[in-house]
Amino acid sequence: MVDANVAGFETYASFLDRLSALFQKMDERYAATAAYYGFVCAGCTESCCETRFYHHTLLELMYLHRGLQTLEPEARRIVCDCAQKTARTVHSSAGRVMCSLNQDGQCLLYAYRPMICRLHGIPHELRHPVKGVIRSPGCHEFEAHHVQKPYAPFDRTPLYRELAQLESSLRQETGFREKIKMTIPEMIIHN
Repeated sequence: MVDANVAGFETYASFLDRLSALFQKMDERYAATAAYYGFVCAGCTESCCETRFYHHTLLELMYLHRGLQTLEPEARRIVCDCAQKTARTVHSSAGRVMCSLNQDGQCLLYAYRPMICRLHGIPHELRHPVKGVIRSPGCHEFEAHHVQKPYAPFDRTPLYRELAQLESSLRQETGFREKIKMTIPEMIIHN
């Protein structure tokens, strides 16, 4: 198994730097589309930070661990303790569980957040090779307050493809073959 911690992400720093550039591109495209709608994610009663998203890439796992290393040791210990508790309940909880990185409504590792945390909220589309164009609505807050404008295409497909190509290259380089399906708390406590 590839170590997602310090040695692992430093060994593969060039991949993580390329992921950082891709995330910047995602952020720019998201911001442009959100600006068109006048949508600002300022928190809501149905926070996406309380949604159980699964993350599937070794890249994002390593990138999140790179971000964890930027925290002061005490803050990192608190996050890891919270993640330990949350990881035990996130799958069995009938209710919503706040993300281990959310502190007072803010993400402690905002710059290192995974792809879905960057792209959630506004309507988007994917171009599936068999099913064609699949459109999805925005989040609850978007649907409640921002649907008055005509649909603006936000095609995630090229972003997903670029991420998939980078992930494939990293997996070739590392020999890592395992499937990944982890929540943020599981990613945090992963060794």
